[in-house]
Amino acid sequence: MAEPQHGIAMYGRPALPPDFVSLPYANPDAPKGGRIVFGEPGGFDSLNPYILKGSSPWGLGIHTMETLMGRSIDEPFTLYGLLAESVETDDARSWVEFTLRPEARFSDGSPVTIEDVMWSYETLGTVGHPRYRGTWDKVARMEQTGPRSVRFTFNTEDRELALLMGMRPILKKAQWDGKDFAESSLEVPVGSGPYTVDKFEPGRFISFKRNPDYWGKDLAFNKGQNNFDEIRYDYFGDGDVIFQAFTAGETTSFRESNAAKWLSRYDFPAVQSGEIIKAEIANQRPSGITGLVMNTRNPVFADWRVRQAMIQAFNFEFINQTLNGGTEPRITSYFSNSVLGMDHGPASGKEAELLTPFAADLPPGTIDGYTLPVGDASNAIDRANLRKATALLQEAGWTVQDGILKNAEGDPFTFEILLASGASDSQAVVDIYIEALKTIGIVPTVTSVDSAQYKERTNAYQFDMAWYLRSLSLSPGNEQLLYWGAKGVTEPGTRNWMGMNSPAAEAMIAAMVGSRSQEDFIAATHALDRVLTAGRYVIPVWYSNVSRLAHSAHLHYPERIPLYGDWPGFQPEVWWYED
Repeated sequence: MAEPQHGIAMYGRPALPPDFVSLPYANPDAPKGGRIVFGEPGGFDSLNPYILKGSSPWGLGIHTMETLMGRSIDEPFTLYGLLAESVETDDARSWVEFTLRPEARFSDGSPVTIEDVMWSYETLGTVGHPRYRGTWDKVARMEQTGPRSVRFTFNTEDRELALLMGMRPILKKAQWDGKDFAESSLEVPVGSGPYTVDKFEPGRFISFKRNPDYWGKDLAFNKGQNNFDEIRYDYFGDGDVIFQAFTAGETTSFRESNAAKWLSRYDFPAVQSGEIIKAEIANQRPSGITGLVMNTRNPVFADWRVRQAMIQAFNFEFINQTLNGGTEPRITSYFSNSVLGMDHGPASGKEAELLTPFAADLPPGTIDGYTLPVGDASNAIDRANLRKATALLQEAGWTVQDGILKNAEGDPFTFEILLASGASDSQAVVDIYIEALKTIGIVPTVTSVDSAQYKERTNAYQFDMAWYLRSLSLSPGNEQLLYWGAKGVTEPGTRNWMGMNSPAAEAMIAAMVGSRSQEDFIAATHALDRVLTAGRYVIPVWYSNVSRLAHSAHLHYPERIPLYGDWPGFQPEVWWYED
């Protein structure tokens, strides 16, 4: 029989008991006070982060809004009660029911009601950002089952849905009466979270103030969290300017993504005096995928041989040596650095069983094994790999004519690489790559645009190649359809930038979310990893199993580092300030 529980895990039981005192990576004795200031690139023109239109500031939803359940980043996928005091589901997870805490309040003092919950779910699922719609489409029925309870019944066999339904932001229905939710706005949304918006100037800064009357400050889940009186985000033109602002003391924390820069440029006076501390935060999460994505909606990248040629021409070893001193490992698959990452040899067992029905339509290497080419770290132009790239292009109908790669009709092989302005690291990668491409008759156009244009163009898939980053968790599930599902070929705003339409990928995702054992889940994820990696959609660069954070000596974090390391939920949530 189903019964109310304090938490829910994707597999097994939550690690923490009902009477837990705090999350294991939070310091329940952390002092309150002080401020933390971040630097962000670009700007914002909207305060609604839940729709496709506009660009909203980072942190708005995280700090001011709450969900029914809260996630622990020390477990692969476990949720504990936040706005909800309990969660209940059946063994098949065909439905889930949440009961609200009676003390839950919005920042204006009004109670959070089941009416607010139901309105939020329906609104987000119908007119909100596309990322919410896939889950909503799997809800057969939403009904109020008590004064403070709501039940969702599903129309699809999908064990993850019981957790996903606990992770939608709850908005105040009355605030949106008579307004078009889908339209961008600078009206400050009313939330129930620990912070409220204090001050902001679009494109310049936004400041969040800790709410002294926050209803949930004494919850065990929140002990040791939300410690700063102020969390502020200042906006700058690009990453280099953000770093300069940090060295000047205008911001108090900086996340360095370049290993070579971490070793070479942190010798400024504040570091030498101890005012700035360098911290390396380890993690055990998957690498995700970062690199140059090829948009297969453009016919030039529709052929896997062309995409493999682009990968073949990319001398990772030289680029890594030049930019990182050769220190960073390469991303070899979408789930590298974790148990979910595929084996690069032939598929066997459950993996092979899942993939075999699709064998005829899968690119070479999906089932029999795929490995990235290895380049020459001592030479920017790797002749051997470029010859292999040229051969693949010739197979696909492209030959060098008068020094320019052309097809049989004489049309040149051209494409545009879209970058965000001020993204110096990706620009450096592209600069080296282009020199190699020139040797085989390809001269791409590089276009840098501001953050608003970059978002607008990538949302509409108006690019040929672009810099792409997707973080992946230890509990991949329904969100994978938003990343790789066929709807994203035409539906704007998904993360399927490559435009892949793969029945095999969708079948592997269905197997993942329907798994009842960890073993079956891992096999299905391995199989998905094979489809993605051998699909040759992205030219991958590097990852790091540590995050490099430089921060003010006044800022502190707990000794216990969570499983996910530096991940949303770590900084600033469990950090604190001391004089």
